[in-house]
Amino acid sequence: MPLIWSKTAAVLMSAAVLAAPLAAPQPAYSQAAAVQPNDIAQVTRHLKAMQSLRAQFVQTDRSGQSLSGTLTLKQPGRIRFEYQKDAQLLIVSDGRALTMIDYQVKQVQRWPIRNSPLGALLDPSRDLTRYGKLLKTTDPDVVSVEVRDAKRPEYGVITLVFIRSASAPGGLSLTGWVALDSQNKRTTIRLSGQQYNVAVADNAFAWTDPRRTTGPRR
Repeated sequence: MPLIWSKTAAVLMSAAVLAAPLAAPQPAYSQAAAVQPNDIAQVTRHLKAMQSLRAQFVQTDRSGQSLSGTLTLKQPGRIRFEYQKDAQLLIVSDGRALTMIDYQVKQVQRWPIRNSPLGALLDPSRDLTRYGKLLKTTDPDVVSVEVRDAKRPEYGVITLVFIRSASAPGGLSLTGWVALDSQNKRTTIRLSGQQYNVAVADNAFAWTDPRRTTGPRR
């Protein structure tokens, strides 16, 4: 990232993209709780059945600073983090690359989806049995999966958190995620008000390049 980028923008990019969304009960990990062998298969079914998602999110970094906004996801590979207006930040994936737009300093940065832990969400064809590990929790209704690529430690680690819900795709509802980047910086994103498989237009992932216009953002 160029040094001229603001400190706030650098923190947000690390938080939102090298991390990934956790609302509803946060799981407590315990060696006493049982892991169901078919849970990881259920997570895969959920991700394949989740054609779209809208939700509110709260993003919290390791220092406790929080930002909120709206998350929109559409498979394959498209996601949009619409932050609160005073953040002047937007993160969008068009299916090929993630783009972070900082409207305050008029900077844009892109990187391949495969280089982000968010690939676990944006590529439902990914084989989680190769990259994912179930974590034990104290609540049998909570399913937690840690995803990492042992051959690419620089991509970081993402822990997806779900709660069992018969009305949600595949019987699970995504409540959020916790991520650690390669420098061990933790970020948590909590979701609320999840709406699955609603109509989402392709142009929901369009954005305005601040380097080319002085007009309003988006």
